Amino acid sequence: MISVVLFDLDDTLFAHRRAVEEGVIAHLREMGVVADPTRDAAEAARWTELEELHYSSYLAGRLDYLGQRRSRARDFLSPYGMTPESDAAAERWFEEYLHAYRSAWTLHEDALPALTALSGYRLGIITNGVTHFQQPKLDALGLTPYFEHVITSGDFGAVKPDPSIFLHACAVFGVDPAEAAYVGDRLNTDAIGAVGAGLTGVWLNRSTKTGPDAAAEAVAAGVWVISSLEELPNLLGALA
Repeated sequence: MISVVLFDLDDTLFAHRRAVEEGVIAHLREMGVVADPTRDAAEAARWTELEELHYSSYLAGRLDYLGQRRSRARDFLSPYGMTPESDAAAERWFEEYLHAYRSAWTLHEDALPALTALSGYRLGIITNGVTHFQQPKLDALGLTPYFEHVITSGDFGAVKPDPSIFLHACAVFGVDPAEAAYVGDRLNTDAIGAVGAGLTGVWLNRSTKTGPDAAAEAVAAGVWVISSLEELPNLLGALA
């Protein structure tokens, strides 16, 4: 019987992608780049692609956390002829972007209603990131009181989908993996990773563009799929 529900943070509860796009466009204005809706959309998409590229390198251990941020800054600025020459300069540019990003922080609309509806469960967070970057999101957006424990890969020393971080979370809560569910927006990193550690994996697939291959992969892996957090309480109730 599931007694603990663990969540991913970015793009599961916190509208990270929305804040990223708004933040990088705002930073372009600060750089003096004139507004152009078509170019802005393309640059927001390029920044997202670079985030995926370099964050994947961080997850794979090819870059450390600050290294992937600096690489993103350098690659993004290269077409503008503004590539930072030093790590310090790249980090300064990234910190300026982060100021705009933080100004755009919001929750997904289904987050708080779902957490309120799950009051009968013990709740926690497992997030790939560092505590000093993730905890302020929880504090600023009113999420902190809902969660008994927050586990970050930066503190633990391994990143999802490594089974050890899921098992560590279960140990912190004092439950067997079979008593815990994990909910996240990434099929492999979150849901399949959780299943591999013995938890119930729930893939939050808000996208309408996901192809049949991903859906088939989820079914084959024994992952449950929801399109909104509104569906989560009923799913957990059905699994009881």
